[in-house]
Amino acid sequence: MSTAQQPALRLQGIVKTFPGVRALDGVDFEVMPGEVHALLGENGAGKSTLMKVLAGMYQPDEGQIIIEGRPVRMTTPIEAKAEGVVLIHQELSLVPEMSAAENIYLGELPRRSLGRVDWKRLEQRSNAILERLKCSFRAEVTVAHLSIANQQMVEIARALTVDARVVVFDEPTASLTDAEKVVLFDIINDLKAQGVGIVYISHRMDEIFTLSDRITVLRDGAYRGTLTTANTTEDEVTRLMIGRSLDLSRNEAAPEFGKTMLEVRNLTYPGLFKDVSFTVRMGEVVGFYGLVGAGRTEIAEVLFGLRTATAGEVFVDGEKAEITSPRDAIALGISLVPENRKEQGLVLQMNCRDNMTLPQVQNLTAGPFMSQGAELAIFDQYRDRLAIKTPSWKQPVGVLSGGNQQKIVIGKWLSMQPRVLIVDEPTRGIDVGSKSEIHQLLRALATQGYAVIVISSEMPEVLRVSDRIVAMYHGRIMREFDIHEVTEDSLVQAISGIRAEEPA
Repeated sequence: MSTAQQPALRLQGIVKTFPGVRALDGVDFEVMPGEVHALLGENGAGKSTLMKVLAGMYQPDEGQIIIEGRPVRMTTPIEAKAEGVVLIHQELSLVPEMSAAENIYLGELPRRSLGRVDWKRLEQRSNAILERLKCSFRAEVTVAHLSIANQQMVEIARALTVDARVVVFDEPTASLTDAEKVVLFDIINDLKAQGVGIVYISHRMDEIFTLSDRITVLRDGAYRGTLTTANTTEDEVTRLMIGRSLDLSRNEAAPEFGKTMLEVRNLTYPGLFKDVSFTVRMGEVVGFYGLVGAGRTEIAEVLFGLRTATAGEVFVDGEKAEITSPRDAIALGISLVPENRKEQGLVLQMNCRDNMTLPQVQNLTAGPFMSQGAELAIFDQYRDRLAIKTPSWKQPVGVLSGGNQQKIVIGKWLSMQPRVLIVDEPTRGIDVGSKSEIHQLLRALATQGYAVIVISSEMPEVLRVSDRIVAMYHGRIMREFDIHEVTEDSLVQAISGIRAEEPA
């Protein structure tokens, strides 16, 4: 990257204020042609706001946007796209009822005479892009019929329809499989080789250090510094992001486990998993690790009554359990913090208190009305216990950071006094500071006597929080590891279908 080269994009002194909040406070940022420039910060640091300013979705109160040395003003995403700036959103912005092709070229469908859509050309162009992305589906399919991962690939395909100068990837791998991530990284490297400037936003440090040339950090809406990736460390980046070093240690003292709280024997759900057996004791965190499709989430759904197994037995506190619905699971003391908190765990428009008390509404009535005093008591208890940051219980949960949203979901289920707590992907889409807090919370819950199951796709996470790790491959348990015997190599072998007789 030549120092004489002009930036593909420069943001100077960007200020953006919302009622009562200064979201961006004089932020500077630039990306060079052919550079991957990572933009990092905790949830609420201003990253997405800055990118929405760049993409024409927000207008800055102060500051300038300069593209290839030319000041520009973009008042809509269409104007931004015309300037060669494409934003691939973290939150999917697709029209579910339309085809993949229509979504890829939304707003710029190829036309024939009399303004009619040229469907043949649309599908040919779209299929060519999907083939480049190595997608397994055709452009004619309706987006609503695609998986979340494939919908994300449609979102990414939009960036390849224009001659882009700058492409912004906002948490692009949150819903992708490992194979799809490899394809995405190849596409990013192709764009880089073509001289396109890439802005990459992610909470995953391994991706940042693999892809980026430079890293810029925001904190509390302000610019905190820019680092050359090759000359920095994860710890230095983290200190810039959160203003302190993370405590990544775990208590090495041998934990004292209580009686077996959950026992699963030969559980089977055809096509998803077969002959699954394991136990979880009081005070123990058992981590489930495996590739997408290994069956981990589906086991949790059976234990919570969202699916019904065709064979096998479940015992809770030594008693055989019949679980055919979430109501059965809750009555037995089993709670599930789901993988997708926004779609499965929260009502985003509802306030924090009502989200927290939702599962026990029928227990909090005073005559025909809700007992607001009882609701507030529950909310206050778990807000303090989990250190949830919100100005008031009246705050809609949808405006909280990802970490605080996750704490609301965990608090909701802890308030039900469970004996077994299942947490699926506990830190997906959460910044490193909040991730550390969630990890410490899970360890603390085990210390308090809960039997905890953690399902995670992140190896560092499952190694950090677990006392025992269950490695799965294609619906079967390949190995169980005590945390003191496991190695990264042995864990990777197990989730890849390689069975070893002795711990590595």
